[in-house]
Amino acid sequence: MSQTESFAPGTRRFGRVNWLGVQTLAKREILRFANVWTQTLLAPLVTAGLFMVIFTIAIGPRRGDVMGVPFAHFIAPGILMMTVIQNAFANTSSSIVISKVQGNIVDTLMPPLSGGELLVGYLAGGVARGLVVACAITLAVWVTMGLFPAHPLTMLAFVILGAAFLSALGIIAGVFANKFDQMAAITNFIITPLAFLSGTFYSVEALPPGLYQVTHVNPVFYLIDGVRYGMLGVSDSAPLFGFGFALAATLAVCAVAWWMFRTGYRLKS
Repeated sequence: MSQTESFAPGTRRFGRVNWLGVQTLAKREILRFANVWTQTLLAPLVTAGLFMVIFTIAIGPRRGDVMGVPFAHFIAPGILMMTVIQNAFANTSSSIVISKVQGNIVDTLMPPLSGGELLVGYLAGGVARGLVVACAITLAVWVTMGLFPAHPLTMLAFVILGAAFLSALGIIAGVFANKFDQMAAITNFIITPLAFLSGTFYSVEALPPGLYQVTHVNPVFYLIDGVRYGMLGVSDSAPLFGFGFALAATLAVCAVAWWMFRTGYRLKS
């Protein structure tokens, strides 16, 4: 039988979806980061706070307003989204790499879960971690700076989309990487530059023409810009266009991740 046709005793399927399996995998992924919350949740919050303090003290007094808002307010949404995407990526990528290194990835592949069900289960963990981090930073910014989201639903939509996008990228990276140093290389040379060079600390209007064009084909730029619009009501691009662009990119990487799970690429060999 194929992966989608096999059944195990006690499996609960409603229609074509193994909801119990998806729920179990999602719960495992959420508990995995929740059980080490000082590393997965508290540490990113401290890092985000340090970024805010350092940039505000070192640059804020000389920088002045950006796009009509104080510099500290301008960088807050960027730091929030940067933290969300880094944690969403780390959640799925580390889960898969650890399972591969420890040799227990088979425990995830053997149950009667289709490629789509595996994808949803892993994405749930990454999105949940991103949302928890986003809520905590939003609360901290509100308490310390008095900054409450101008468009909370728009901000929430971009946070969820960003967490899903980077969670799917984390799956792809985790499937490709066979060792922790390979995973570290992907994080340091791809994910971190994407986060830092996407308008986190500056308006892209200040970039030279070449970099300006390159930035506008980077989905992470639209994610950060969308969260900035949701929190401050200002943005470098049209939020609706940015959401559509980021959604298309998210669907594309999810399709690749689904294909990897569906075929067992670099997982079953």
